Order: sequence, then C-alpha cells, then structure tokens
Amino acid sequence: MKKQFVVIGLGSFGSTVCRELHELGHEILAIDHNKDKVAQIMRGCSHAVVADAIDEEALKSFGIRNFDQAIIAIGDNIQSSILCTLILKEMGVRKVWVKAQTAQHHKLLEKIGADRIIHPEEEMGIRIATQLHSDKVIDYIELSEDYSIIELSTPKKIAHKKIRDLYVRERYSCTLLGVKNNHSLNLSPSSDDKIEEGDILIVMGSNQDLKKFEEKGL
Repeated sequence: MKKQFVVIGLGSFGSTVCRELHELGHEILAIDHNKDKVAQIMRGCSHAVVADAIDEEALKSFGIRNFDQAIIAIGDNIQSSILCTLILKEMGVRKVWVKAQTAQHHKLLEKIGADRIIHPEEEMGIRIATQLHSDKVIDYIELSEDYSIIELSTPKKIAHKKIRDLYVRERYSCTLLGVKNNHSLNLSPSSDDKIEEGDILIVMGSNQDLKKFEEKGL
C-alpha cells in the first residue's frame, strides 16, 4: 500500500532510506538544508526541497502533518534533531522515527515522544558481529534486547532429517518460522517436511535459546 514519508536529513543514512522507499513505490518528500544533497537525491524521491529542519513555518507549508511517517536522519547536529522531533510531534505527525547519535540523545528523544529511535551504525555493527561470530548465521534481526530472529545455514549432519527430528521447540524453546532455499520459501513448514543441505532455517527465540540451538541443535 502506497504511503507518504518525509525524510529530513540527507546524509548516507537518510539518502539510502529515501531511495529504498522510493524504489518500493512510496511517495517521498526529502528535506535538507544543503542544496547539493537535495540536488543529488532528486531522482531518488518524489519531491526534494531545501529547508531548515527547525523552521516550523516551512515544515508546515509542506503539509508534513498529513504524511504517514517522518524519518529524522539529521547527522551530527543533535540540537536540530531534538527540536525537529519536538516540532513534528507537536504538529501531529502520526509516527516519527529518529536517528540517535548518543545514549544521551536517545534519552532526550524518548522524553519528547519519538516513536522509534534508530542507531544505524550500532544496529549494523551487531548484525555484522553476529554473522562473523558463527559460520552458520546468515542474517540476524533484533526484535528486542532479549529476542531475535536469525537465519541459519543447515550443515551436512542434519541434511535429510525431518523438522520434527530437530526438536526446535521441545528442546530449545525456539520457533521455526520458515525454511528457504534458492528456489522457494516455505513459511510455517510441516513437522514432516525434510531439511536439505544448503537450506536456510529462519528461527525466532530468546538470544540464549537461539545460541543453544545453533551450538547443539545443528
């Protein structure tokens, strides 16, 4: 379903969000005070304008309160990030996601009502470290501080086994969400389905249980 997003701050993170959402068919308004960055994003969004993130009148003139969601991706100017968040929340924007720079910045954004606070470098660092830590982990999504979804490659020793023989839930308290390979994605697989070498298991659970399944179940 097509949505309207406004992205404020066109550094590498903000520009990437713009282009990806635009590619997915959404309407994007991109805003930055730097005219060169605005010029560079023209083909990766629906509209792009030069404006100050804390110019309330300018933001109102763009009709931002009618957008489905705002992403504040301002780089190093923490003050502008906080003021922009406050302005958008007071304007009644439905959802405001904000890139945070520091722990203190995060706390302040929480206090003024940011709907989601993002740490792109930290989140990507965790995903990369998790993949580097284990040859079995293909990808990793953090759901909360204690729960995650991981994609695990299947080793030879479990090839041709039925899913029931992995005891994913019984022994490890994890949930097998799906199995995928080069040809298909099997969501909610049957206990009678067989695992083949090279299949990727999509598993959800607590970080502790996932680690136990990775080390002992595979």
